[in-house]
Amino acid sequence: MAAHRLNQKIVVGAVFVSAMFMNIMDITIVNVALPTIGRDFHIAPTAVDGIVIAYLVSLAVFIPASGWLGDRFGGKRVLLVAIAVFTVGSVLCGLAQNMTQLIVFRVLQGAGGGMMAPVGMAMLFRVFPPAERVRAASILTIPTTMAPAIGPVLGGLLVTSLSWRWVFFVNLPLGILAIVFGALFLERIGTTDAGRLDVRGWVLGGAGLGLLMYGVSEGPLEHWSSTTVLISCAVGAALLGAFTIIELHTRQPLVDLRLLSGRLFRSTNVIMFVAAAAFLGMLYLIPLYFQDARGLTPLQSGLSTFPEAFGVMIGAQFASRIIYPRVGPRRHITGGLLGLVAATLVLTQITVTTNLWLIRGLMFVLGWMMAQVMVPNQAASFAMITPESMGRASTFFNTMRQVGSATGVAILSTVLIGVGSASASGGALKPDMTAYHLAFLASALFALVGVVFALSIHDSDAAETIVPPHKRVRQVRGGTVTVPQGSVA
Repeated sequence: MAAHRLNQKIVVGAVFVSAMFMNIMDITIVNVALPTIGRDFHIAPTAVDGIVIAYLVSLAVFIPASGWLGDRFGGKRVLLVAIAVFTVGSVLCGLAQNMTQLIVFRVLQGAGGGMMAPVGMAMLFRVFPPAERVRAASILTIPTTMAPAIGPVLGGLLVTSLSWRWVFFVNLPLGILAIVFGALFLERIGTTDAGRLDVRGWVLGGAGLGLLMYGVSEGPLEHWSSTTVLISCAVGAALLGAFTIIELHTRQPLVDLRLLSGRLFRSTNVIMFVAAAAFLGMLYLIPLYFQDARGLTPLQSGLSTFPEAFGVMIGAQFASRIIYPRVGPRRHITGGLLGLVAATLVLTQITVTTNLWLIRGLMFVLGWMMAQVMVPNQAASFAMITPESMGRASTFFNTMRQVGSATGVAILSTVLIGVGSASASGGALKPDMTAYHLAFLASALFALVGVVFALSIHDSDAAETIVPPHKRVRQVRGGTVTVPQGSVA
């Protein structure tokens, strides 16, 4: 069959990167279009945030069930269906004639997006043996860190040159290519004994996570003292508490919380949460600085943020090929987080007259440092996870990434709004850099918390993922063999 003619590492990597790129870029590319959408539909600027929140809540509801779906129906089938749902939802969003339709179609988009990440990640780590997990991690880093930087640039171009509808239509060609390529070349991986769907777990987990995401997203806009925000967060937390108790007493839980008893998996998941909060929060904040404080256009802002993507691309190659095999995850992740802290602290000193090329250089450094966190963290995280638990483990890992991202944006937004990003001076509003400095400081503190957990990692727990530089891995039928460099095999 055609599926056997292509290396599955390449096939799964290509399909997964395409899917995740669309999924993650969607948030930042849509943000650029929100003001235009509001004007087109005659909606107040404060009301258009429902477009973003509907997507985030839908993601949160469908992520918990994704691992079970992949195990029950097979990764290939679920991943391709998820991409199709996301793509169709994107087209419908572009065709929406009013705000209600747009929000409904965003929910459909989120349903597909919520299933893509955990199922695709589980497939990727199943085709890459432990000794090659760092390569898989470098693949994962591409969409998760590049897409947020590319989104504003592409969004600015599409909204300016065409219309806001194209920020949704842009997903169509990539979605079709991913579906066709995956249908032709992805191998069908056998299903596992997933058991019955844990309905109680899905209802409690989906509702709890959805309400919490809604509350966290609305908090900075409606104020944290808002009754709606307080009730959403309180009920969401209570439902997640009940979800935790039930899952720990269920034989085949939807999300296997027992995996957190493993020191390595627990530490790397906390690191994923705080690193996502620090990095995605910073990527949310820096365009506001460029546009609101410096007066740059959305396109100029996106281009000034874009060096971060180059930092990630180059840094990921150094991380996977050179650094990780020599130092292991503990020192690698710790160094990356400390570098992230240092670069973000430099941002606390910028002003409205700071040379833009200095800030662009800092964006490159931030991207490089984030690669030194993400690549080793993802490589090590699943080192002690069995193939049978991979789907549920990837579900939990992606939940931490998603909630961490939303938390980072919410906290930094709260700091910015609470302090006030502008002050009245001579009858005109003048940017108040104190608010930006404190928000960047909050981002640095998130990364600093990650250092504590990085130091708790034992390299011996991830030994299978660390291939010494003097050795190479050759793929053979039925597994891998490690061959000393220079020998004949």
